[in-house]
Amino acid sequence: MKATFDVLRGPDYLKEGWHRIRQPGLRRFVLIPLALNLMVFAALISWGVQQFNLLMAELMPQLPAWASFIEWLLWPLFALVVLLVLFFGFSVVANIIASPFYGFLAEKIAEQERNEVSPPTSYRDIMLVVPQSVGRELRKLLYYLPRMGILLLLTLVPVVNLVASPLLLAFGVWMMAVQYIDYQADNEKVSFIDMLRWMRGRRGISLGFGLPVYVGMLIPLVNLLVMPAAVAGSTLLWVRERGSRVS
Repeated sequence: MKATFDVLRGPDYLKEGWHRIRQPGLRRFVLIPLALNLMVFAALISWGVQQFNLLMAELMPQLPAWASFIEWLLWPLFALVVLLVLFFGFSVVANIIASPFYGFLAEKIAEQERNEVSPPTSYRDIMLVVPQSVGRELRKLLYYLPRMGILLLLTLVPVVNLVASPLLLAFGVWMMAVQYIDYQADNEKVSFIDMLRWMRGRRGISLGFGLPVYVGMLIPLVNLLVMPAAVAGSTLLWVRERGSRVS
């Protein structure tokens, strides 16, 4: 019963996170990475369309006239591929770009929740934490990619894929929680392994939080707004569910 209740509480943190990031003092930690990621998003879409047009320019002259309808069949396939690339590729790149800003956003949310005050954050402060932030993102990738790769391979195996496919979805949801809870865990110098151990003890609420984030991340452009909301919501989850800060 408690596990079910925890799962249902998870989405509330994302909703509250969305309200928190709209506060004036936090907007620059949202708007700057949003602008940077919009440029990356536009560049990826532009490159993808260009590559598709080049592919079609080579393919279509080789087909008979009656087969011209194939071009219209390939466009939906192209759109599907773009969605998959954006979800798996763009979200990784976007989080790496935004990680220094999201680290400070998590810190400010935690300070609000604990009624703490710290000196104003300068852009120099943000630049100084870039190596640490990128390193932590790469650590998450080392955790994520091998497990995702194994699950993807298992989905190709008959019978086994009946179990592997739901596990793949569940792992994607789990990784959304890992991705965003880690920002404040890193701020508090909690190791990645210790954070995972803490999350496993609160698996229900972690998955309940990760599920709406996962769904939101599947929607292009909406995912850019889900990211900072997830940072804020996961920070509230970490602070409230974990209790007092670990020194």
